[in-house]
Amino acid sequence: MSFTLCLNTSTIRPQPLLDKIRLSGEAGFGAIELWINDLYEHVGHGGEVRDVEKALADHGLEVPSVIALRQWGEASPLEYPLMLDEARRRMELAARLGATYMVATPPREACPESQLVDRYGELLELGRQVGIRTTFEYVSFFGSVSTLDQAISIVEQVGDSDATLIVDAFHTWNSDSHPELLSTLPAHRVSHYHIDDAAPGIPAGEQTDPDRVMIGDGVIDLEAEIAMLRTIGYQGMISLELFNRQLWQQDPAEVLAIGIERLRELIGHA
Repeated sequence: MSFTLCLNTSTIRPQPLLDKIRLSGEAGFGAIELWINDLYEHVGHGGEVRDVEKALADHGLEVPSVIALRQWGEASPLEYPLMLDEARRRMELAARLGATYMVATPPREACPESQLVDRYGELLELGRQVGIRTTFEYVSFFGSVSTLDQAISIVEQVGDSDATLIVDAFHTWNSDSHPELLSTLPAHRVSHYHIDDAAPGIPAGEQTDPDRVMIGDGVIDLEAEIAMLRTIGYQGMISLELFNRQLWQQDPAEVLAIGIERLRELIGHA
C-alpha cells in the first residue's frame, strides 16, 4: 500500500512561500500543505497567485489542503455571516490552487458541540459551492475539540458523506485519546494524516506546538499508527507537520532531508 509523502510548511515556517515550495520539491515530497497566511503575505508583498501556481507546477507538487478556516465555530450570530464570507474567500483561493481540502480549525475555548456540528455542516455545503471539501481537525491544547474521540463524534453527527477529519499523531497522543480508536475509523473519513513526534520528558497534556520534535526523536509509537492506517485501508497523505523553533533555525534543506528519510524508513518498517 502506498502513501503520498507530504510537507506541511509549518515545518520550515520562516522561509518565504516560494522557497517553501521549491525546498519541498527538491527534497522529494510529492505534496505540500499550504497556509492561508503565507498566501496572503505573498500577495500583500506584491506577489501574484500565479507565481504560486507556477511554482507548484514546476516542482510537481499536489496541494491536499490549505490551512485554515478560523473563528467560524465560536462567532456570534452577528459575526457569523462575516466569518462565512471570509471562509468563502479562503476556499476560493485554495480551490484555485487545486487543493482538495480546506481545514476547519475548532475554537480555542469551549463551544457547544451542537453548534460546531451545525456550522461544520454549513462549511461543507459552502465548500461544495466553491469546489472544495472542508475537513475538520482537533487540537489537543484547545478547549473545544481536543481529542480524536470528540472529532469523530462531530464528523459522524453531521450526517454528511463529505465530512472528514485530519488524524494527527501529536494531538492524539497529547490529548490522551484512545490510540486504538484510529483502527475503527473508515478510511474515507480520514482526509489526511499529520505525522509528528512528542518531546521526551514532558507529559501528555502539557505539550503545545513548539514541543513537537522530528519523527523518531520523540515518544510516540508512530509505527503502530502507520500500521493502523494500513489496517483501515487508508492510502492518502502522510504529512510532516512540525512547529519546532530549533528546527526553524537550521538549514531547511537539511531538515527536510532528514524528515523525508525518516518518513521513508518508518513507512518501510511499519
